[in-house]
Amino acid sequence: MSQTVRSNFIRELPKLELHCHLDGSLTQKSIEEIMERPVALSELQVEPDCRNLAEYLQKFDLPIQCLQTWEGIKKASKEFLLDVAKENVRYMEVRFAPTCSINDHMTYRDVMEATLDGLEEARKECGTYYNVIVCCMRHFDLETNLAMLKGCREYLGEGVCAADLAGDEASWPMNQFRELFREAKKLDYPYTIHAGECGNVQNIIDAVDAGAARVGHGVAMKGFQEVQKLCRDHHIGVEICPTSNLQTRAVSTLKEYPIREFLDNGVMVTVNTDNRTVSGTNLIQELSSLENAGVIAEPEMILLMEHALEAAFADDAVKQELYKELRKFS
Repeated sequence: MSQTVRSNFIRELPKLELHCHLDGSLTQKSIEEIMERPVALSELQVEPDCRNLAEYLQKFDLPIQCLQTWEGIKKASKEFLLDVAKENVRYMEVRFAPTCSINDHMTYRDVMEATLDGLEEARKECGTYYNVIVCCMRHFDLETNLAMLKGCREYLGEGVCAADLAGDEASWPMNQFRELFREAKKLDYPYTIHAGECGNVQNIIDAVDAGAARVGHGVAMKGFQEVQKLCRDHHIGVEICPTSNLQTRAVSTLKEYPIREFLDNGVMVTVNTDNRTVSGTNLIQELSSLENAGVIAEPEMILLMEHALEAAFADDAVKQELYKELRKFS
């Protein structure tokens, strides 16, 4: 099969993405308009010699500056979803930390209204479904993270679908956040948790124990059959992000990437971009790279989208529509 035919298959495949950070995925166009100056890609994208996750996270400083006003947040959110739709991504769960946009002029309600207004305007134009995951941050204290969950609670089921824990996993391991997720559960939030991105498989075990429906990245369970069995038996969605994991040195090469191992062991794995702008990637590129590395083929791509549909925090009506699209394609 020719390269063109393969790329057409990936492009035309109805795609779902569950792990994508808004602040790491703002379009260059929207950043330039919000900042009112030219912005070079080198300011936005991670360098090839990036050494670890902490260094990777430094690239979020500029886009977060763009998310400090109603107009900036709405513009960024709308342009983001319109850009995603160009890849035939039919459903997107976009996540960000609302607390990073709170200031003297912006409350949690303001931040969420601006985000959802932008996304909804884009959906009406492009037809791509969306939900928002609100992120607690590892470097914030319990009080700050709980204030965010409570401040965004009124939007749960009204555009917000779940909570998350993001940030520097190596510095703040999962066992420090058990109380946070006990409180999240009391507030009726479903949640996914970044775990196993930085080589500590115990964070995955602790995330599952804390009640996570999904884990972000999860690559640290490579070779740990019992942890993969734990995820399989608990029906945990695993949101892998290949390019990002290469850039943060979580894995060395795509040929060594554990997606094949996870699939063979029955793990409900999905493929995601993590940060489209910071990583310089999109979902078509992620799938193409894995195929070119010889670790997945076309049948697995359909399976990955079925996994994403099953693991998504979407309502039943949206899932039924997406299921019909996938069935029609396959």
